Amino acid sequence: MAKIEIKKPIVEEISANIEGAQSVVLVDHRGLTVAQDTELRKQLREAGVTYKVYKNTMLNFAFKGTEFEGLAPYLEGPSAIAISKDDATAPARILCKFAKTAPALEVKGGVVEGTVYDAKGIEAISAVPSREELLGKLLGSIQSPITNLARVLNQIAEQQGA
Repeated sequence: MAKIEIKKPIVEEISANIEGAQSVVLVDHRGLTVAQDTELRKQLREAGVTYKVYKNTMLNFAFKGTEFEGLAPYLEGPSAIAISKDDATAPARILCKFAKTAPALEVKGGVVEGTVYDAKGIEAISAVPSREELLGKLLGSIQSPITNLARVLNQIAEQQGA
């Protein structure tokens, strides 16, 4: 069997994973212990993020002609890829948080909603709260004035009743 026939399904798998992805983050996983890698994979899996290690040439072939083509300069050394189709900030948030406890994990760069970012850009994106947190804050800010009004009306009623 020719080498190209062996590599083609891998490139197709990567292409299928990145198709429709909101964000893709590349990391250098060299130096992680097995326990650290297992914990990282668990956190990513719970957040619905696909995390896999591929050869750079396979990633490069899969990225050609897509919005992720800008990641080609970051494909040096061992690379693992984290892909999210639902939450655009999840891979950056989880990987950057994990990198603080495991300095061996190095974020290389990524693409979030079509824009290519370097490691510092991905770190900045990791500070953005998740969609659920943002919705919670919005709901809290909408409820706050109503709650305050209810308290004031209740105090007025108590004063008039006394």
